[in-house]
Amino acid sequence: MKATVDYMKAATIAELGSPIVDDSAWLRLRVKELEEQHLTFRNSLICGFNQLLDLKDISTGVHSTRLAEWAIRVARKLNIPEEHLYQVEVAALLHDIGKIGVPDAILKKQGPLTPDERALINRHPEYSWSILRLFPGLEDASLYALHHHENLDGTGYPAGLKETEIPLVSRIVSVIDAYDAMVSNRCYRKGLPHTEAVRRLCESSGTQFDLQVVQAFIPIAEQEADAVFAAAGTSAEAAL
Repeated sequence: MKATVDYMKAATIAELGSPIVDDSAWLRLRVKELEEQHLTFRNSLICGFNQLLDLKDISTGVHSTRLAEWAIRVARKLNIPEEHLYQVEVAALLHDIGKIGVPDAILKKQGPLTPDERALINRHPEYSWSILRLFPGLEDASLYALHHHENLDGTGYPAGLKETEIPLVSRIVSVIDAYDAMVSNRCYRKGLPHTEAVRRLCESSGTQFDLQVVQAFIPIAEQEADAVFAAAGTSAEAAL
């Protein structure tokens, strides 16, 4: 073991081009270096998973990137501490990673889903959790992804949580995910106009959605609507 440590110290000295005063200084430097390498590797994996979503369904990958940006902005409005925003970003970015476990024939089905098909799609938050929880340090993000389809009145899934039982970040992802899904074109339907999507968010506040989150998000949606609809190749005021 000592030989290994001495070798690592020698390698570090060679990289820095100067001697290290004592073992404690070297250990601090080495720990910092390993932490940076771990973070870089974890971020690369997260980006890789987002690319995987793009390969699975190009709209899902773009959708997730947009949600990550919105989630950070809403979280700041709701005074979520800066040190928690990384978990917010990852949860929003990879909340749908579990959809890789759902067959394309179901995800892209143009007709009505059977009860069994709907039940399988409804498992995707659990699949997302089972993937994200394997990343050291992403335990919070995995729980946020797990509960992003819970409803305030307890009618959501997978756990039927109510109100503040649902993590705030999950409530944020729920609102922005629903808005983006409503205004986006799908193989089985056209996207809704911005005004109609906002109306539905407000109408479902207190039952499906958190009113505070909806109120924080609407100004962001108003600001971003033109860019979102331009990316979708349609108009924010497209006809129903």
